[in-house]
Amino acid sequence: MHIVFAAGGTAGHIEPALNTADALLRADPAIEITVLGGRRGLESTLVPARGYELIETDALPLPRRPGMAALRFPAHALRGVSQAAAHLRRVQASAVVGFGGYAAVPGYVAARRTRTPLLIHEANSTAGFANVLGARLTEHVAAVHDGVLSGARHLALPIRRSIAELDRAAERSAARREWGLDPQAPVVLVFGGSQGARHLNEVVAASLDVLLASGVHVLHAVGSRNELPQAREGYVPVHYVDRMESAYAAADIVVCRAGAMTCAEVTAVGLPAVYVPLPVGNGEQSGNAAAIVASGGGFQRADAELTAEWLTDTLVDVVHDESQLARMSQAASLHGERDADDAMAEWIMRIARG
Repeated sequence: MHIVFAAGGTAGHIEPALNTADALLRADPAIEITVLGGRRGLESTLVPARGYELIETDALPLPRRPGMAALRFPAHALRGVSQAAAHLRRVQASAVVGFGGYAAVPGYVAARRTRTPLLIHEANSTAGFANVLGARLTEHVAAVHDGVLSGARHLALPIRRSIAELDRAAERSAARREWGLDPQAPVVLVFGGSQGARHLNEVVAASLDVLLASGVHVLHAVGSRNELPQAREGYVPVHYVDRMESAYAAADIVVCRAGAMTCAEVTAVGLPAVYVPLPVGNGEQSGNAAAIVASGGGFQRADAELTAEWLTDTLVDVVHDESQLARMSQAASLHGERDADDAMAEWIMRIARG
């Protein structure tokens, strides 16, 4: 059996594919896996780092405006599909699996062209163009949110085993010592996704004096492209967190964007969160966290409305109230699913075996 994943562009599309690939190999180490991606996304680093072969195609985002890029797009797209189809034939692919993003499109169309079974998973509350297209090419469609794609079965987003198996309470003290944080102090974890979030960073910087004075410690992932702030007693800034399970174990509450992977991981480990949806795209991030917030598992604040005053008032009250933290943690956990990777792998193998 050879499973080909169509994934690329952002970590939100690539990570669930790699997590599912890991689950497939746990189920059957004889399965062969390759990943179809583009030449300009994070797949060029994330895929090889996890030990999988990346096959690059001429995948490009659909141009939004008239111009030379739009004129060249059809030829690029056709070339990408031909490259993907050639790979599917060469490895005699048993199935193509995609999680959306522009880099997945050549794989989707090539699967149809080569009559290879195609499985689509949509993680967001609003489906992107790639998965809207892909869902028209196959009957095998899954989604995290009901009603996003017609006929889709419910299937949560596959997350890493190290996060799915995390026991926060058991690991809390060791994780805090690892990060240089006081094991007894309340800890806020702040991160803005794989690229960081400038506005979150600015608001946190303006909030630090009040948070630290109230006894709150802060672990802050500022993003690899942003300048690293000066560390202070109780404030640990880092460019990037390689082991998110350790950061989650150290935290009492999270301040974050509301990407699908972030929502899946945070709820799986039962962390309350302040969600600040990314103010671009189709508004899918607001929808991603809506049910979590409605059940009491977190707060949601529009990016433009996030201020240092609101953040400090909210965090200081919550982190010093253990009963509220416990209620929010329980509510968040109701939306978390830890075994979606195994469920996805089982579905793939069943379809691939025909």
